Amino acid sequence: MDTPRLTSLAQLVRAVTARGRPVRVVIAPCAEEFVLRAAAHAAAEGLAEPIFLGDLARTRAVAERLGLDLGAFECQDCPDDGQAVTLAVDYFRQGRADLIMKGLISTSTILKAVLVKDAGLVPAGGILSHVTVFDAPACGGQCKSSPQRLMLLTDAGVNIRPTLQRKVEILKNALAVARRLGISSPRAAMLAATEKVNYPAMPATLDADIIAKMAGSGEFGDALVAGPLSLDLAVSPSAAAMKGVAGPVAGQADILCTPDIESGNILYKALNSLLNITLASVVVGSRVPVVVPSRGDSEQSKFASIALAAYLAGGPQ
Repeated sequence: MDTPRLTSLAQLVRAVTARGRPVRVVIAPCAEEFVLRAAAHAAAEGLAEPIFLGDLARTRAVAERLGLDLGAFECQDCPDDGQAVTLAVDYFRQGRADLIMKGLISTSTILKAVLVKDAGLVPAGGILSHVTVFDAPACGGQCKSSPQRLMLLTDAGVNIRPTLQRKVEILKNALAVARRLGISSPRAAMLAATEKVNYPAMPATLDADIIAKMAGSGEFGDALVAGPLSLDLAVSPSAAAMKGVAGPVAGQADILCTPDIESGNILYKALNSLLNITLASVVVGSRVPVVVPSRGDSEQSKFASIALAAYLAGGPQ
């Protein structure tokens, strides 16, 4: 049975709460103001049951200052941040948690714990990558109305300068998320500064062209992949038409694949900071979804990220 297509983050939240089975999210280390707020919000909405690991004296002091009561939640004192992260992975391996959320610690630290070979969380040959889901602005902001839908952005937070093969795996991870959201035949744009191959000056254009050709030969299953495409040609039908760029992806991409973490992070923060768009983000590619919020993310984005991870952790719909 096909998964119904979700068209908004609000609908995604409703889909999670409709299950009536809050997921267990283990947060390490937990003494972080915005993470505590988002976790409490998720608990109040019936999305998640937080488990707090970390320095509980600090955590309770922060919670008291925020007016939050942690009495109903499982808490375990673990003053060493590194040990708290390792314990979070153990919670998942033991079936005591469904997903992991980063607290006040670097993303690299928590991902290293997930990548430990003995943990057995990452399939052989697979990679971790960062996927962001957000409500698509109408036609890239260039038309008055368009069908409400979700868009994806990758990779804004994990892979710094991916090789061609890593870009292939990053795309596969994003396609998997898109399909879980009910986008049966995702349209992916391999972004670059131009729609023409310009090698060696712009290596990303050649990588994009190769990946698009791989898609044409069936490498990614039922998916449409185009590239290289500039951002405007990927999201704006009018810009694509004006420049004479045709095809099923031009102007209507579901997935935006950036060539490196710098361009991905800049686009992510432009959506967040300039347009005030709520961004739901999760690290995928392992058996456990990992929420790695940025300190600059709004509380609503952190909440939406928990909802996205809970949706992905909840099994087929």
